Amino acid sequence: MVDAVRKAARGLKRDFGEVENLQVSRKGPGNFVSAADRKAEETLRDALMRARPGYGMVLEENGVIEGQDKSHTWHVDPLDGTTNFLHGIPHFAISVGLERDGQIVAGVIYDPIKDELFVAERGKGAYLNNRRLRVSGRTDLADALAAYGTPYLGRGNHPRLLREVAAVMAVTGGTRRLGSAALDLAYVACGRLDLYWERDLQTYDMAAGVILVREAGGFVTSADNASEPLAARSVAAGNEVLHRELVGILRKCSA
Repeated sequence: MVDAVRKAARGLKRDFGEVENLQVSRKGPGNFVSAADRKAEETLRDALMRARPGYGMVLEENGVIEGQDKSHTWHVDPLDGTTNFLHGIPHFAISVGLERDGQIVAGVIYDPIKDELFVAERGKGAYLNNRRLRVSGRTDLADALAAYGTPYLGRGNHPRLLREVAAVMAVTGGTRRLGSAALDLAYVACGRLDLYWERDLQTYDMAAGVILVREAGGFVTSADNASEPLAARSVAAGNEVLHRELVGILRKCSA
């Protein structure tokens, strides 16, 4: 997994260097970024298939690929934070999670611009560039920094999100919208963020991040705290105390 993301990162870093020049073109960088996304996914797919030929895949660009091994599935996002990439903002990542018999058992998130490699394996902890990670120890919402994700235009429940953000802003030390679900979860795992929630996600957006947070001692559920994040396509993450506070706030906003 680490080898695969590093291979894909080389192309993304090169392509990111071209984005600033494309911003001024009449056509705009959209087509270029789509091509960069597809190239990175092809690199990941080929590398993972060579390593584990029978595994299935859930890919952002190419959908579901059924594998002969029905127990294992890769969840692959070649460019999480596409809008940041599109605008020349250096905050995006490659995310790969491995599901075994319905459970995420390993995850890798790589930020190629900052050269930060987040790795987690079930029962073996979470690491950033070989340094062991722990979630934040803060227990007071007034001290907490919370991140959230916004639904794209035409998708999701915008009025509910506005209620949620207003409620969280009223009781926390600050809120952020950073633009990459994978990195939001990785930042919860390493204690940079205390809380994070988002709805209307895909499995590849959060598979790797979910195990990172759990292996760093954190709690991750769906945003309504009723089910597993991948099944619900939503996520709420934090340490035990703040996660409980967050899902309580979100539940009131959904009423």
